[in-house]
This record gives sequence, structure tokens and C-alpha cells, in this order.
Amino acid sequence: MTTIYDAFLLALKMMWQLDEELLRIISLSLRVSLTAVVIGSVIGLPFGAFMALARFPGRDACITLLNACMGLPPVVVGLAVYLLLSRSGPFGPFGWLFTPTAMIVAQAVLITPIIAALSRQTVADLWQEYEEQLRSLGLTPLRAITTLLWDGRSSLVTAILAGFGRAIAEVGAIIIVGGNIAGYTRTMTTAISLETSKGDLALAMALGIVLLTLAISINAAATVIGAAARRGQDA
Repeated sequence: MTTIYDAFLLALKMMWQLDEELLRIISLSLRVSLTAVVIGSVIGLPFGAFMALARFPGRDACITLLNACMGLPPVVVGLAVYLLLSRSGPFGPFGWLFTPTAMIVAQAVLITPIIAALSRQTVADLWQEYEEQLRSLGLTPLRAITTLLWDGRSSLVTAILAGFGRAIAEVGAIIIVGGNIAGYTRTMTTAISLETSKGDLALAMALGIVLLTLAISINAAATVIGAAARRGQDA
């Protein structure tokens, strides 16, 4: 019977030897999550800036809803995307269900509100600080969106990293829409869940070490970038 110690040593061996299955799972996880982050950023950053600067009836309710969507239950998102992509759903003809594309869609739905809500707060703070200067240059709030997004890029990178951290650690939604198919839609989180239930602790631990390393790196990067942004503002 394999002990936890033996499984740990085997996990380290798999990582050292760059095990093919391990690399395939990590590669898919990064491809899916990074693509979802790009989509979430393209949608979330300008939308968050718009919500920070625009004034319209029901704006406060929209902001409340946006903030609430930061905590969307992954399994509910997975179910919603599953229904949309299923054969009887509106996007069924595309055949995206149980493919990496479906996983990207699910992750993008989860992280877009996070990026949008965090960018909204950043842009709102910057507008409050620089409103007089920007108005003196003839910029209205909506015309100042690009300027404020660029000025707040350090803080916005932190928001993007937060979205990536949520995406790379996601399991509930992507296992529903991806199906956890070996060699095709199996990511680090879904593989850890499956291999642990099967008793294959070596692969699960190797993937867990990689995932934990990524999580620590993301948080460290967010901390460093945030500190650098604060120093820049103080200067």
C-alpha cells in the first residue's frame, strides 16, 4: 500500500521528470484560464470604468448587482452555461459542450464581474482625485475612461490577477461543462478531485503543488504590484 510519504516522493519525481500527463493537464489549465482572463479583462475593464463614471437611473442597483456577482456560485454558473450550450439550448448547434471552449466560457462568466467590480472602484477613486484636472482639459467622465484606465493600470493588473486566481482554482463550473475528459478537458482542479477519489495521490499531490505554487505566486505578484502602485501615488 502506497503511503502518503511515498506518494509525495513520486509526485516530486513526476515533476522533476516533467511527466507527460502532468504537463498536458497543466498546459490545458493555463490555456483555459488565461483565455478566460483575456475575455474577462476585455469586457470587465471598460464596463467597470463605465459603471464608475456614467450616471443613469438605476445605477446604484446595477453596482449592487455587479458586486453581488463577484460571489456567483460556480456550480450555478456551470449549470447555466450547460443549459445554454446543450443541444436544446440556444448555442447547442455550435457543439461547444464538453470542450475547452465551454470551460473558457464558464470561467469568463465567473471572473468578468470580479474584474469589472474591482476596476469600477479603482476608476471611481481616480476620477474623484483627478476630476478637476481632467475637466480643465475638456474631458467628460466618459471621454476620460481611457485615460483613467491607463493611469490606474497597476491597480487594474491586481484586479486581473484576482480574476486569474479565481479561474485557475475553479472546479465546480468547469467539471459540469467540460466533463473532465482525460486528455481533453481535464484541468488541474478536476484532475485533483478525480485522482484523489481514485486513490492516485501522486498525481493529485503533484498537481496540488503546482496549483499551490501558482496561487502563492499570484498573491505575491498582486501584493508587490499593489505596494508599487501605492508608493507611486505617495510620490
